[in-house]
Parts: sequence; structure tokens; C-alpha cells
Amino acid sequence: MAHSPSAHRSDVVFVDGVRTPFGRAGEKGQYWNTRADDLIVKAMIGLLERNPNLPKERVDDVAIAATTQQGDQGLTLGRTAAILAGLPQSVPGYALDRMCAGAMTTVTTIAGAIAFGAYDIGIAGGVEHMGRHPMGFNADPNPRFLAEKLVSPDSLNMGNTAERLHDRFPQLTKERSDRFALGSQQKVAAAYAAGKIQPDLIPVAIKTAEGWGLATQDEGMRPETTMEGLAGLKTPFRPHGRVTAGNASPLTDGATVSLIASAEAAAELGLPVKMRMVSFAFAGVAPEVMGIGPIPSTEKALRKAGLTIDDIGLFELNEAFAVQVLSFLDHFGIDDDDPRVNPWGGAIAIGHPLASSGVRLMIQLARQFEEHPEVRYGLTAMCVGLGQGGTVIWENPHYGKGRK
Repeated sequence: MAHSPSAHRSDVVFVDGVRTPFGRAGEKGQYWNTRADDLIVKAMIGLLERNPNLPKERVDDVAIAATTQQGDQGLTLGRTAAILAGLPQSVPGYALDRMCAGAMTTVTTIAGAIAFGAYDIGIAGGVEHMGRHPMGFNADPNPRFLAEKLVSPDSLNMGNTAERLHDRFPQLTKERSDRFALGSQQKVAAAYAAGKIQPDLIPVAIKTAEGWGLATQDEGMRPETTMEGLAGLKTPFRPHGRVTAGNASPLTDGATVSLIASAEAAAELGLPVKMRMVSFAFAGVAPEVMGIGPIPSTEKALRKAGLTIDDIGLFELNEAFAVQVLSFLDHFGIDDDDPRVNPWGGAIAIGHPLASSGVRLMIQLARQFEEHPEVRYGLTAMCVGLGQGGTVIWENPHYGKGRK
């Protein structure tokens, strides 16, 4: 009788993740003279140096996301970055685009291949140089999208979609958004002061008018923010609107990268295990209210995992806009200032370099798991342009082990 191939499903683990400091996009930003591909290469080299137990030839694939795949963000980034980062030429790679959830999707795509048994180890990340490549730059949306009213004209502008959430949910006031934004700035400042974020940052050499320097921290932080200051900011998306530069993430440049493996490969090579993947889901919503995307993706991921929202002890939610996070919290009955949510702040202060943000959420959750052995499950979730949401649920390997 012919032997049938085994249908063995591997456990997928998050071994490690690092990122560059995030820079403000544009001529005044720290990465204005830095190539996008050099940002991801620098992060990959840092990841490989941190994990010397990993034989480089054992990497089965390299998946790198970018939203605007052109210029120094084009040419199948996963392959070119792998070669530039010193991986052997036998290691393949590819590029991927799911807008804001690019890096989240490279992780889940590599994870799917590992769970299936095709891969043992993969590298997954993302990069966005929004200074060089503004979102949608040179894109040519099919005119039928608008002519046939398949999507609202608002849906192609993320700020307008955030204003739409304020319209749809009157309880999501500007004051609540501003208060949440203020909290994000304060929490990031406190996390930096306590040295929680710096261990996973890979410094990047940068060239400025003054000469060479080193980018060592996120550039978007505004610890001096006050409610009065936020109240007076312009509303660029409509007159008397509620979305401002203060309660939204700034335009940002940066790269993130992670090492994903099967539990067996991690054990064999003596690699650390920071998190175990439980489930993931992506979902679609009306593009003009893309901010509610993480609600159905989270419901789907919880259902697949056999969990409820009450089982989640830590949330890393991407703060594209404060109102977007608030819509998620209201839906699930979570307080605006719940300590489980973004305990070290989020993208309003750190920045949101589109395709790279998903792995930043994972890097922070992995660190928080180490501090919270009483928490068994956490999740990373984000809204995605053109009306989508993505959620990954993780299990804490330190659960029940007591503080180290």
C-alpha cells in the first residue's frame, strides 16, 4: 500500500523581532538621505546578529512587505534584502503588499507555510519610507471604483475614513480621541524612560547636513503634548473636523523584521521562543470606514482559537487614528484607559510606517509577555487601507512560570 504523506501541523513560534528607530517622513526626517532597502537590510542584519545560533542557510524564505513597491522599495525586496543582509544565495525571498498590514501578513504567510510543514524557519518583516514613497504615489485606481460607486471617494483618503468613524459613532468624540492620543504620548515616554523599547531597536547610521550621525530613537514622540495643545490643532481633512495631526499617527519611515519558526526547529537550534501563534484572521469592511476592520478580524480570530475577548490579557492595537482604536474598544466593551491596551503607547507617538507596523506590535507584545507571566493570551490587531482588518492571537510561553 502506498505511504500517504503525513498531515502533521507544526506549532508556529515568534523567535525574535527587531526594528529600526522610526523617523519622521520628509526632508526634515532622519532618514531623508537613507534608502528604504537599506533600512530593512540594517534591521535584518541586526536580527541575524542577535541570533547567532541560526545557521543562515536554514532560513527557508524571506518575506518583506512594502506598500508602494517602486524605486528603492521595489525589485522583490525579500530577495534583494536577503542577499544584501548576507544570507546565502540559496535562500529565496519575495515582496508582499497589504497596505498597513504588510508585515503582519508576511508573518502569517510564513507561519502558514511552517504550519503546513513546507518551511521550518522564515524571516518576515516590512519597510516603508513614506518620505520617498507617499501612500498611493503613482497608483492608478481603476475608475470603475468610483464611477460605479463600488467605493466612496472618501475611502481612498485614510483621514477621511477616520472622520467617517466620528460621524458614524457620535460617542467617539474629539475630546476622547485627544485624551487617548495624550495617553499614548505619555506611555511611550514612560516606556522609553524605563528602557523598555530600546533593546529591540537597531541603530542606523544616517547622513545629515551636519555630517554622519546615528538614529537611535523614534522621532515622532511629543512628550510635551497637552490636552490644550491638542484642542487647538487644525483639522486637515474637513473644516471643523475631529481628526488632527495630534490624534493620528505621523507619516513615518522605518523597518521591522522578525524570525518565525516551527517549535521543533526552535528547540533543535536552541532559539528562544517569545510567543506562540494561536490563530490569525483578516476581514473586509466598507472601505470608507476601514477603521472598524479589526473588529470582524478579531471576532474571526477569537472564534478560530475557541477564545473570547475576556481571555485576552494584553492588546497591541495599531494607533493609525485614535478614533479607530476607540471604535474597537467600544465594540468589545473595553475602557479607553484599560491597562491591558497598548501599555507602552503606540503609533500616535512612535509612528506608523505602513507595511512595517504589524511586526512592531508583535515586538512590543513579546516583551510585555516576559513581564506578565500571569497573562496567557495577547493579540496584535490593526486597521488596513481599502477596508480591511488583521488580527493575530498569541500565547505567552512564560505563562504561569512566575517572574524571572
